[in-house]
Amino acid sequence: MDETGAGPLAGHDRYDYSAIVHRPGYAWPNGTRLAVYLGLNLEHFAFGEGLGAELAPAGPQPDVLNYAWRDYGNRVGAWRLLELFDRLALPCSLIVNAAVYDHCPELPAAFQARGDEIVGHGHSNAERQGALAEPEEAALIRRATDAIARHAGAPPQGWLGPWISQSHRTPDLLQEAGYSYLLDWCHDDQPVWMRTRVGRILSVPYPQELNDIPAIVARKMNADAFADMVIGNFDEMLEQQARGQALVMGVALHPYIVGQPYRLRQLRRALAHIAARRGDIWITTAGAIAAHAAALPAGTVPGDVPAGTATNPAD
Repeated sequence: MDETGAGPLAGHDRYDYSAIVHRPGYAWPNGTRLAVYLGLNLEHFAFGEGLGAELAPAGPQPDVLNYAWRDYGNRVGAWRLLELFDRLALPCSLIVNAAVYDHCPELPAAFQARGDEIVGHGHSNAERQGALAEPEEAALIRRATDAIARHAGAPPQGWLGPWISQSHRTPDLLQEAGYSYLLDWCHDDQPVWMRTRVGRILSVPYPQELNDIPAIVARKMNADAFADMVIGNFDEMLEQQARGQALVMGVALHPYIVGQPYRLRQLRRALAHIAARRGDIWITTAGAIAAHAAALPAGTVPGDVPAGTATNPAD
């Protein structure tokens, strides 16, 4: 009990508190201390039912306006972003709904041909996995993983839940399904080990601030303001990494949003600013960040425990 007579607040027991200023220093593979990755979300939505981001308030189903606006991303926006990434020589982590392979398989194949990483993103962003019972959630993860593996040639190592949706057991289920890292938790600027019921899984920072859905759809930011936010965040983290801390900066993008021409022009400005400093940073993928962090000496990454240690995370 604290002095008010109340007990401790409910917790998750996935990781302990760790102040970033008190952690061991380390560097990324090229000797720099700021890793930057682009997380590009390829998503597919059911027509006439389910969830989906909205450009305008939804009308009765079928909600043609918002469905078609989202479909623009796969038909046009993602291809323009691919051209931009090629022009600036930027890799990306392609965060893929498995349903995309049914809808437009040539799109993820074009990114994979560049050498981009494929990250699991459930079946469709028309649904949330966190509301499912454990057997159904495990089955969804398995089906999505198997579908991606069939098309990509190997199962993904990383996962981002549709709508950042998790149940109390999602980290356990992902670790048991063979995933080495997840992106759902935006609680840090460094990778953090999370406890699971039969071991551990790495949390790699994925942004909810440098993310076009919260910024542009939810907060109604203009395209130039979003680009300025990306540039400002990058410049500040460049200064912060000079203190000897290895940091991660992700930029979360959705083709139906930043693939719109006027937003694409502003995004190009922000990414060119980052690319111009490539000698001072590590431009990479979320999976490469996870692999490097996992190979660091014991005790370097917050939450480090021996692999295979059984834990009992709280429900």
